[in-house]
Amino acid sequence: MSLEAKRVVVALLSFMFLGALLIVAWVEGGKQRIAPAPDIAVSADNQGCVQCHTQSTPSIVKQWEGSHHASLGVGCLECHRAEEDDIDAFRHEGQVIATIVTPGDCASCHADIVEEFSNSHHASAGNILGSLDNVLGEIIEGMPAAANGCLQCHGSKVAFDYDNQGEIRRGPSGAPKFDIATWPNTGIGRINLDGTLGTCSACHSRHSFSTEVSRQPDNCGKCHMGPDHPQIEIYNESKHGIAFRAQIDEMALDSDDWVVGVDYTAAPTCATCHMSATRDLPITHDPGKRLTWTLRPPVSTRMEDWQTKKIDMLSVCNSCHSQAFTTSWYEQYDSAVELYNRKFAEPGVAIMKALKENELISPDPFDEHIEWIWFEVWHHEGRRARHGASMQGPDYTQWHGFYEVAKHFYFKFLPEARELAEGNAAAEAVIEEALSGADHAWLGGLDDATKSQVRDFYKSRYDQEH
Repeated sequence: MSLEAKRVVVALLSFMFLGALLIVAWVEGGKQRIAPAPDIAVSADNQGCVQCHTQSTPSIVKQWEGSHHASLGVGCLECHRAEEDDIDAFRHEGQVIATIVTPGDCASCHADIVEEFSNSHHASAGNILGSLDNVLGEIIEGMPAAANGCLQCHGSKVAFDYDNQGEIRRGPSGAPKFDIATWPNTGIGRINLDGTLGTCSACHSRHSFSTEVSRQPDNCGKCHMGPDHPQIEIYNESKHGIAFRAQIDEMALDSDDWVVGVDYTAAPTCATCHMSATRDLPITHDPGKRLTWTLRPPVSTRMEDWQTKKIDMLSVCNSCHSQAFTTSWYEQYDSAVELYNRKFAEPGVAIMKALKENELISPDPFDEHIEWIWFEVWHHEGRRARHGASMQGPDYTQWHGFYEVAKHFYFKFLPEARELAEGNAAAEAVIEEALSGADHAWLGGLDDATKSQVRDFYKSRYDQEH
């Protein structure tokens, strides 16, 4: 081949390559490709869905294409198909579908998992509706605050949007419109129109339903964070969280089985301890199956069948720690919860009850200053102290927890209670009884031996430095 001919060939190949690059840029930057990835099984029923949504909502299609569902041929209609008489059913492109996929839909393939989830505390998280938290959010703060805040984690009670004639409003496609205070919502305890509770997509983000995502601590941190239940912050502070971040590449998050001590040993995540399989236990979709205490209410109580649950949690702990270590840790944890109950929670509950029974405060929530003080003591600070102890977060146990509890209990709550109870013998007696135990003896002054011990310690530790 002559030199001139070679130049022509090179020019043609370069032109073809450049043309291919331009086509790719055009496809990815403007028009979207219509055909799905070649290794995805798309049933005849779903072909229309995929082709149309590749144009209208391409990210959804891409997420689905990377899912295990897609590799098995489980597509749009397998999840969204509805019966004619379903409350939220509508006709769309020749199919009867529903917008919202509920656990009832997932149960057609995952019946055991849905049943287990339905019996969990997660599924009942929508019970916040009508609770103190929701009174605070929905009434005192305002419904949009609750809809965008509380209900996005706990779950809404899904409702339709009705017009003035009492008819359901519908969009251009015929899909029913929902009350914006209740939808969109992926709260873990969502109350669905079909009567089911919860949504699987709260943890298994649609439409990829990635197990790798669901095993990440940040997945739980969407809801389990903040001043009243800072589990993700506590986890990040703990040695468990530090080890996870440092060794995330060794976590085998995409493993099929993901058994701690077998598939990975670098660190535990939230899912490891509360849900995932161990060498002795199967995976569970009830995160409460391994909990010994409920740390949510003002006074912590033991969970039902807590001894068995403790054995199950120890099965997780003993994958990395010795039995002596985990048994001793549980004793530390239990003692912190019992101290909180005895010293602050039980006295506080008794005092608030006495103030109400003696009509020194009204029965309505949050209309008295002391109710705000007490709410923060147990709901924010008390929870932080207890959760910090439960997840090995020392700073949340101490400075964000017990320190705040003690400061506000002794120097905000008690002065307010005493002022309200002044002149009422019954209420004053309850306050004095609540403070009569040894835990509160320091209020009367330290004894001489303790004073001497503290003074000698500081003198030996700090005097030589100044």
